Amino acid sequence: SVTVSEALSHPTWSMGRKITIDSATLMNKALEIIEASHLFGLRPEQIDVVIHPQSVVHSLVEFIDSSALAQLGVPDMKLPILYSLTHPERVAGSCPGLNLPALQRLEFFALDPRRFPAIPLAYEVLRRGQNAGAVFNTANEVAVEYFLSGRIGFADISSVVARMLERGEFHPLAGLADVLETIAATRRITIAHIEN
Repeated sequence: SVTVSEALSHPTWSMGRKITIDSATLMNKALEIIEASHLFGLRPEQIDVVIHPQSVVHSLVEFIDSSALAQLGVPDMKLPILYSLTHPERVAGSCPGLNLPALQRLEFFALDPRRFPAIPLAYEVLRRGQNAGAVFNTANEVAVEYFLSGRIGFADISSVVARMLERGEFHPLAGLADVLETIAATRRITIAHIEN
């Protein structure tokens, strides 16, 4: 029963409409699971997601000795954008510093996969491999467009994505042409699924 305006009311981040909806469904975290696996060569079972309402801990890496390092910062996309533009250097930016005493507490909660089905879907994408990531992302983009226009419900977003993964015909991606073909085909199939 989540409305568009409710889904767009993010408590800590100021983002565009699409990314804000992805944050509400946790589809953004699902995509980050897939990215982390590919970028860092991690097996799916090495990646986990927790709910962190303060949005201050942006990543946490646990080492073989069970110690952990976390990256903390104010919830502002200017910081990761600045770092991506200046890596490996660190330069002064426009974000305020983190005021630890003002935070008072950092909370972490286990994720309920029934409430956030996008997360189990990300692991399914990693299991399937091939072009499943392109199917996943494209189906989500189409579903979010339909939700924002009021033509499907909030819970339908993940359901649509799950259905596209169920019926998807997966094949290897040899190059950009294969990616673009997957995107176009998935877009057509997703629209037809929603319209029917």
